[in-house]
Amino acid sequence: MKTTKLVVGIISIILFVIITLQSCAAGLGNALEGNGEVSGTAGVLLAFLMLIAGIVGISTRNSRGGGITAGVFYAIGGIIAIANAGTYYADLKIWAVISFIFAAIFLLGGFFPKKQQLK
Repeated sequence: MKTTKLVVGIISIILFVIITLQSCAAGLGNALEGNGEVSGTAGVLLAFLMLIAGIVGISTRNSRGGGITAGVFYAIGGIIAIANAGTYYADLKIWAVISFIFAAIFLLGGFFPKKQQLK
């Protein structure tokens, strides 16, 4: 599970860059259209929460509490993204689902560790 947490953490740090760029473009589009959507801002929040969760997940991949903390950050980011996904930035729903999957990985690893890790 340590390797999985490391890989997911690295992937989420890489996704931070992609989501941030897309969110900035979507936020600019929302501002130019004046449609009142906040999906660009929600995307930036999701990106930063994924960055924080990825760093926490990588640095504490050997502990239960660190995995649970990272999972909570992923879940909060997913909730924010799903709640604010608009019509202009539909990719935000995809990033939210990925965030929920990452949250499940870290939370399951935190609550149900292997028998050898309980020492």
